[in-house]
Amino acid sequence: MLNFFSQSQTTISTKPIFSTIIKRFASKEITFGNTARRSLLSGVNKLADAVQVTLGPRGRNVLIDQGYGSPKITKDGVTVARSINLSDRLENIGAQLVKSVASKTNDEAGDGTTTATVLAREIFREGCKGLVSGYNPMDIKRGINIAVKEVVKRISEMAKPVQGTQDIQQIATISANGDEEIGELIASAMDKVGEQGVITVQEGKTLKTELEFIEGMQFERGYISGYFITDPKKLSVELEDPFVMLVNSKISSFKSIQGVLEQVVQLRKPLLIIAEDVEGEALTTLILNKLNGVIKCCAVKAPGFGDRRKNMLEDIAVLTGGEVISEELGLSLENVQIGMFGTCKKAVITKEDCLILDGSGAKEEITERCDQIKNLMKETESNYEKEKLNERLAKLSGGVAVIKVGGASEVEVNEQKDRIEDALNATRAAVEEGVLPGGGVPLLLASKDLVKSVDFKNSDEKFGVLSIQNALSMPTKMIAKNAGESGEVVINKILEKDDYQFGFNARKLKFENLVENGVIDPLKVVKIALIDSSSVASMMITTEAAIYDAPEEKKMMPPMPPMGGMGGMGGMGGMGGMGGMGGMGGMM
Repeated sequence: MLNFFSQSQTTISTKPIFSTIIKRFASKEITFGNTARRSLLSGVNKLADAVQVTLGPRGRNVLIDQGYGSPKITKDGVTVARSINLSDRLENIGAQLVKSVASKTNDEAGDGTTTATVLAREIFREGCKGLVSGYNPMDIKRGINIAVKEVVKRISEMAKPVQGTQDIQQIATISANGDEEIGELIASAMDKVGEQGVITVQEGKTLKTELEFIEGMQFERGYISGYFITDPKKLSVELEDPFVMLVNSKISSFKSIQGVLEQVVQLRKPLLIIAEDVEGEALTTLILNKLNGVIKCCAVKAPGFGDRRKNMLEDIAVLTGGEVISEELGLSLENVQIGMFGTCKKAVITKEDCLILDGSGAKEEITERCDQIKNLMKETESNYEKEKLNERLAKLSGGVAVIKVGGASEVEVNEQKDRIEDALNATRAAVEEGVLPGGGVPLLLASKDLVKSVDFKNSDEKFGVLSIQNALSMPTKMIAKNAGESGEVVINKILEKDDYQFGFNARKLKFENLVENGVIDPLKVVKIALIDSSSVASMMITTEAAIYDAPEEKKMMPPMPPMGGMGGMGGMGGMGGMGGMGGMGGMM
């Protein structure tokens, strides 16, 4: 019988580990008003200067020293932002605040991090000018909020829905910095699995980036505990060739899973448990054994509730070739045999989702299960039930598209993978809310006469509106600058034309109808970038004090003591008549 770590075996000592605990508190420094904001702005400028060079189809590369292995080469704004930590602590606070807005924009919209960074810096810089002139920071903030609301309304009216594979390909190509091959891959993947289908990006084993379709299912349930994570960078659990145990009840006691663990450990395979819930002793036992390297495992709550949960578990059982362990069927955990488990080629679990790839279920049984669901859809009159049945059918039959990223080196693969993930996220955002002309044109045109179109109470709020109006031209200006053109000339020509589809195509270096030539951006990306950037800029504008750790004083080394004289040499043994040489002390 194998020994496992269980909750009952772990005891906590009440004796203190150390007889004396010494707490060291770092001294703090406080900086106020414009002095604090100047340092914050200096940090924001340093981060934004590094990030903004990646903006647009002719954006430049940024080289990042990772401290180990090869340096990273990237044109991904959020990757650049995340790599920056400044030595000056107050400047670093400003940089970290803008870094957080880049990450938040990336999480919410999947792209637009560079635009968000550029806008945040410009709005904050404009706001600081007003504060130096004596404007009220709270009124400036209110003016910014008024302006942002109006701009979001204006750009939303310019958006059009995504129409067909060509639009999808164009969006993906632009988000991948003009890489047409990536655009084609993403368009093909979406065409195969549907706009809401599952598409994953993995590191490949060849020089070429390839698209592969495999049977799989994804459902919205993540790992129960973060202790199961196997990839700290992605905050995900990846199990290769795992057993899949499906349980239509709660698992709470150690004894109920002891036999299961013994069988799985003997075969040295990972274990994925999908159950109504896993808690108490059972959860603690799984975590302890995972942390101690006894078994690689993960516990996930089953999707749905009641009968829907039971049906979903049965769908997963068909997909993986396993059985649902249910007391209704006379099966209990204590009597489970390894043959009741399903298997799959790979399982990837994040905080929100569980993805099962290439289950070992028989194709005939999967087809039969799909036919059963189709018949149920015909029989039911409830639109809600039809919708849920259609979701089950899509999960069971849709499959998963896997983009395997190839390259000649690890650096090349990582850079390519970043661009593909950005392009995929941006494409999904476009499908969700529609698309706009690219090149920063919607923001630029939305800024036109903005101050005349909104209501404000006083000159301080007006300054907040003007801060947004002036900042909105920066994305277009930076795209032109990175392409080697004059930003002011490009901006003036677009404003003169006053056509929201007309703009500067930085890839071709000419002015044209951007929509007709496939230069488009997702509405969601542009909107989220503006909202998030204005939010963090407003927060910094209304900051009146900054508290941070004082720099540690460098301790001076004590002076070297004066060197004494050279001691006398002792007499040599056997030469008794010869005394030692006298010391040389005192000789200069």
